[in-house]
Amino acid sequence: MLKKMRKTLLAAAVAGNVGAAAAATVTVPMSLQDYLALHGPAPTAHVAYGAAPSQYGELFVPAGAGPFPLAVIIHGGCWTKEFGGISQMRNMAAALTQQGIAVWNIEYRRFDEAGGGYPGMYQDVASAMDQLRQLAPQHALDLQRIVLVGHSAGGHLAQWAAARARLPHSSPLYVAQPLAVPVVISLGGLADLRNEERLIKTSCDRDMVQLTGHPSASRLDVFSDTSPAEMLPAGVRTVLIHGELDVISPTRAGQDYARRAQAAGDAAEVIVLPGASHYDEVAASSPAWLIVGGQIRRALGLP
Repeated sequence: MLKKMRKTLLAAAVAGNVGAAAAATVTVPMSLQDYLALHGPAPTAHVAYGAAPSQYGELFVPAGAGPFPLAVIIHGGCWTKEFGGISQMRNMAAALTQQGIAVWNIEYRRFDEAGGGYPGMYQDVASAMDQLRQLAPQHALDLQRIVLVGHSAGGHLAQWAAARARLPHSSPLYVAQPLAVPVVISLGGLADLRNEERLIKTSCDRDMVQLTGHPSASRLDVFSDTSPAEMLPAGVRTVLIHGELDVISPTRAGQDYARRAQAAGDAAEVIVLPGASHYDEVAASSPAWLIVGGQIRRALGLP
């Protein structure tokens, strides 16, 4: 039965290519230690978008003249500085850059950094996104071909960033005319803060107040501007990718989110990576990259 399920899942992801299907199946799932050991080359440019140490992004620009399609990637790590993040995502950035795709790898203040949590963490992601309007002409970035990719806690922030046009005007996170992104790819994301509070506590040991802040007279519902599931319909296509063996953000979480998004009128789909863990999702060295990388290319309109 498991073998049959894997074939079915892979058929949807690699369009029936038998050789590709076999190559994409993970036989030795990555561990946290494997993830922490991921690395990649230094970026083309280190760009600060604020004065704090974690307010910066890493820009990777391919060789050639451009204009280049762009993948914005946001690392996870349970919203804490404890589990690395941006340096591990250089592994993915290198693989994408080699394919002619520019990458903007975002760092941000986590809940356990000065100014992090709510609202600083969200304002950081928003500032990094909107910084691209200044970077695009300098580095030949094509903002008409852009995809947001986030892993785990970064999946939450990527889905949030894609939905910023839905922020309440009363929110301190609201900005006029945020940079629009048509597709967001969530790799083991944890994006429904209200309904997944227990899972987030179990998987990441996070208390919800660390992510949402406290309610106030002007902000009674703390999920209204922090949980992407409360900001539907976002008007974007969401691809939710989960490792088959992911226990931090199991497939069920993606399926539940997809149902909510579809019911609200958004396009959403779930893809399962056969044999993969929570960490294979972001490793270009994993067989699962055949599927993940293919979905990023698809979102950018590339063959």
